[in-house]
Amino acid sequence: MLARLFVEPQMGASYEDQLRVARAAEESGFDALFRSDHYLTMGGEGLPGPTDSWVTLAALARETSRIRLGTLVTAATFRLPGPLAIIVAQVDAMSGGRVELGIGAGWYDQEHSAYGIPFPPFGERFARLEEQLEILTGLWTTAEGDQFSFEGRHYRLEKSPALPKPFQRPHPPIIVGGLGPKTTPRLAARFASEYNTPFMSPADAENQFKIVREACEAAQRDPADITFSSAVVVCCGSDQAEFARRAAAIGREEDELRRNGAAGLVDDVVERLLEYRDAGASRVYLQFLDLSDIDQVRLLGSDVLPLIA
Repeated sequence: MLARLFVEPQMGASYEDQLRVARAAEESGFDALFRSDHYLTMGGEGLPGPTDSWVTLAALARETSRIRLGTLVTAATFRLPGPLAIIVAQVDAMSGGRVELGIGAGWYDQEHSAYGIPFPPFGERFARLEEQLEILTGLWTTAEGDQFSFEGRHYRLEKSPALPKPFQRPHPPIIVGGLGPKTTPRLAARFASEYNTPFMSPADAENQFKIVREACEAAQRDPADITFSSAVVVCCGSDQAEFARRAAAIGREEDELRRNGAAGLVDDVVERLLEYRDAGASRVYLQFLDLSDIDQVRLLGSDVLPLIA
């Protein structure tokens, strides 16, 4: 099982905070650093304020050398698909081919109204997401010298040169995640390299993986072609006092963290992560909420990662 660190900078983190975590993740043996794509905090002041996910990843691409970088997940409401294709391709080139695109329909109404971003109804958001996925993959896979056109309900592209091409061919891995029983599995089966379950129990994740496998079969795609992953909050201490201090630092109750996350002492965290592995996840995204706690990143790297590899 590969472990990836996943941060939520909208809760309060500068670029420098994220850079420190990225360097610590790389030094500690994590496979990747992923970040959320939000412009508004879900609690607290969120100081110093939001950072743009793709601006941040572009900078991290030049200041790291090994770890993969991506979003979990980019909101399709935030960017038009053509410019997003250019952005991701450029950051992929800047990283030497280490970028992955997690993308979803967008859900947080308040951040849209706070920054003047249109927020269509639920069904339209998913329709736009599907068109965006068609456009992104279409632009990236169009042969050099050819043109790409698209006529959809929400987007229209005419004779695009479909440039630049990403470093990774045919394109960077696309991650689709969510809890839905129909639309999300269908989109994952059609477009995704990876399907992710966000903050579900191992049993629920296993059931959701089954639904996506069935969607792959319905789309005449081999389910073995898709990677299955889970996201789970992490809070780990080398002893009980350290765990209690870290739980308090992120405003969570110890018992609640143990029930809903990978939390406790090292053995507790390892045991929970192996439950996700047994449920079918070959990758796990550890939601790391206290970006100032670099010692916890190192503890996870030295004591947890070797036991789940």
